[in-house]
Amino acid sequence: MTKSKKPDFRANEFVVYPAHGVGQIVSIEKQEVAGFELELFVISFEKDKMTLRVPTNKATEIGMRGLSSPDVVSHAMKTLKGKAKVKRAMWSRRAQEYEQKINSGDLIAIAEVVRDLHRSDDQREQSYSERQLYEAALERLTREVGAVGGGDEMAAAKQIDDVLVSRAA
Repeated sequence: MTKSKKPDFRANEFVVYPAHGVGQIVSIEKQEVAGFELELFVISFEKDKMTLRVPTNKATEIGMRGLSSPDVVSHAMKTLKGKAKVKRAMWSRRAQEYEQKINSGDLIAIAEVVRDLHRSDDQREQSYSERQLYEAALERLTREVGAVGGGDEMAAAKQIDDVLVSRAA
C-alpha cells in the first residue's frame, strides 16, 4: 500500500472540500481509530454548522485543496459571462452531470453550472430540482469567491450577480 503524500495545510487555513465547499481547518489532531493512530484535519463549515475530520494522508486523494488563486476566480467570472450551454439530454442525465460538477470542487465547473442554470426574469420558470442545483452551485461559488477576496460573501454575491445580470442584458 502506497503512502499518500501528506498535504501542507495548516490550522486556521481555508480549504475546499469537494463535497461541502469552503471550510476552515480548526486544528490538526491525533486520534486512535480501530487501534490505529490517525492524524486528522478538523475542518469547520460555519454556514452548515458542521465539523468534518479528514485523515491528513487522504486529504489530497479525496480532492481537498487550498482556495483558488485570484486568476482562477477571474477565469470563473469569464465562464459566467459566456453563453449557457444546455445539452439536449434528458433532465435526469443533465442533473447528474451538474451534481458531479458541483461536488468536484472545481471552481470553473461550478461556475459552468451557475451559468447554465441561471434564469433572468424574462425566461421560463425553473423546476424545483433545477433551482436546488442552481442554488447549491451559486452558494459554493459565492463562498469560494468571498474567501479568496478576503471573506466578504456579500460582496462576492453582488459581484457574481452583476456578472450574471450583465450577461442577460
